[in-house]
Amino acid sequence: MSGETYQPGVPETASTFPQFIRAIAAAYGDAVAVRFQDPALPEETITFAALERESARLARALLARGAGKGTRIGFIAANSVGFVVQFCAIARIGAIAVPLSTLLKSHDLVRVLRQSDVTGLIVQRQILGKDYAQRVAEALPGLYGCAQELRLTDVPFLRWVVSDGDDLPQGVRARSWLLAEAESVDEALLEAVEAEIYPTDQVMEIYTSGSMAMPKGVKHNHGAVLARTHFLRRKLPLQSGQEYPALMPMFWVGGLMMYLLPNLAAGAATLCAEATLRNSRYAMGSVLAEGDEMRPPEGWPIWALGMTETIGPYSWGDEVRVPGYPLCPPLDHIADGFEVRVADENDQPVAEGERGEIQVRGYALTPGLHKLEREGYFTADGYYHTGDMGERHGERILFVGRDGDMIKTASANVSPAEVEQEMQQLEGVHSAYVLGIPDQERGQLLVAAVVPRDGETVEPEALRAALGECLSSYKVPREYVVISREEVPLLPSNKVARRELEVMLAQRLGRA
Repeated sequence: MSGETYQPGVPETASTFPQFIRAIAAAYGDAVAVRFQDPALPEETITFAALERESARLARALLARGAGKGTRIGFIAANSVGFVVQFCAIARIGAIAVPLSTLLKSHDLVRVLRQSDVTGLIVQRQILGKDYAQRVAEALPGLYGCAQELRLTDVPFLRWVVSDGDDLPQGVRARSWLLAEAESVDEALLEAVEAEIYPTDQVMEIYTSGSMAMPKGVKHNHGAVLARTHFLRRKLPLQSGQEYPALMPMFWVGGLMMYLLPNLAAGAATLCAEATLRNSRYAMGSVLAEGDEMRPPEGWPIWALGMTETIGPYSWGDEVRVPGYPLCPPLDHIADGFEVRVADENDQPVAEGERGEIQVRGYALTPGLHKLEREGYFTADGYYHTGDMGERHGERILFVGRDGDMIKTASANVSPAEVEQEMQQLEGVHSAYVLGIPDQERGQLLVAAVVPRDGETVEPEALRAALGECLSSYKVPREYVVISREEVPLLPSNKVARRELEVMLAQRLGRA
């Protein structure tokens, strides 16, 4: 975890992506930057030097098609060489990269495309056997009436969609159309464009959602993203020339910031595959059972809290868990450039041992959410409302749950995550989700959805008895509903759709 493993190759003065991309190409040259390896598909690799060349070609093509600083370009791609080339090409001309989740359904895809104001959309044709060009066409039926530049009321700023392969749906152009004019933009013009990119320019917008919220576009600038990249590069024991798998989708901050960008800075190869850990309980936003505990590899930090708005983890702990606070490692250390406090409802620091909202501010914090006023998410003095609740004990902050998730039952506050943590340590339980449904007597009735492990069964009475041994009585769910993994409703961000799950439980318990 220390600087002893740090092998500087890319100067930390690289504060824009044009500088960064050229620097890694110069430093690592013909070393492999990205390797795509999937049992069902041909292997593909790209070196650092080739990444610079290929992203420059696509960058010139985008410039030829009218893109430039501030142009919003969306792309749908799995973890792949193509994803990395597209991200780098968009970033190096000052356009805004908007990577879109491959998990978006038609309705959500249209909503995000409209919300994000993208001008162009690059679509990987096949992902996990699904035709994504066809999926886009089905989501945007107006494409079938468009032969040239798009004019769609559903997505009024979208002018073109490109994909690869034969027999593309009407309105979706071939990738060759995008690349056809690349040679009309010479190296001198590309360099002139790159020279006008500044650390304060926006580079990307990541769409995410909370368990109860609509998707939101989180903005980040060149300087902030690369400052975090260099910080994470120093914290992670990455070795130049080694290969590290990307275990999370790169269309989210986790995949970009914990894998791809630090690897690039270190001269390490990122191993990609179409299938990631998206079906794990970690990816679904659930707490982990004891056997699944995410103990970091030797030498890695014990990451605590982080979020899309902070471009990854902003804290780490000295131990995995503190007795009585099982939900998250303690916030013993705060990342460079961040300030963190625990505040009351008036945004004032709480007293020692008191509970409040964890608030964060700093250079790498998002400058804002697309189309949303700052007042709804930031305090007057610039702290971001994380929605995480914590207690301050000296210099240490202990996480106790999510503000919006707290359940009030019979005048007592219950953290669902705390109960879920205990449930997932019980025999036969794969995952558990604890919610509150309206109840005339108690205000909210504590109920649990339980997913058994494969081949096992769980009995509500046994669960109730076991939880009574380790939790206060008011924290023990009164009702239990056994469901399959496939029945767990998910948001486009792959988090559990708790509101939808709450409705499902109320219906099955006859309380709808």
